Amino acid sequence: MTISLGGKYEAGKGPDQKPSEVVTREDLNNFEHLRGMLAGMKLDAGYEVIPPSGIVNLNRENHIVVCGPRLSPIVAQVLEGDDNLRFEKDTAWHLVDRKAGVEYRSPMDEDGAAGDFGYLGRLPRLDGRGTFLYIAGVHAIGANGVVHYLQHNLAELYREVRTRRFSTLISCRYNPKTLEVLESHRVTPLYRHES
Repeated sequence: MTISLGGKYEAGKGPDQKPSEVVTREDLNNFEHLRGMLAGMKLDAGYEVIPPSGIVNLNRENHIVVCGPRLSPIVAQVLEGDDNLRFEKDTAWHLVDRKAGVEYRSPMDEDGAAGDFGYLGRLPRLDGRGTFLYIAGVHAIGANGVVHYLQHNLAELYREVRTRRFSTLISCRYNPKTLEVLESHRVTPLYRHES
């Protein structure tokens, strides 16, 4: 399995240093948790960093993408095909269940509480020859909530969707000191993208 993690620029430490590409601590933790989960299924996993340009090859087998749509215009375009769930921005980024007419705003933005929301879906590859698993949060920690949900609910999720395309939103609560996710659960139905 290849796990693609969104990269961004971090300013250099000195005025004459160029910015460097970095991955958030939360996303590295996601990789470690996903790798452990996949190892339990006898699958090997490695990661790659999506450059800050956001260009990523989605047309591959056995691919998981952990990257918000604001870091990758290609991922943002694929997400436009989801008629049910969407990332939107007004005063802050948030998730919207268009079918139910409900907005999911991060508690971090609302009142500073240690919680977030994330998006989980199996989305179509651009070449039309398969899918990839997509994970993203309103904030980086929201993706950790999605991974936590997968770790505890993968068998049930598989029973419901098998290999079909779907999307859903996950809520999580975490320890603000350690960033460890304490609980996660679905807040929307499993929207199936195929009839």
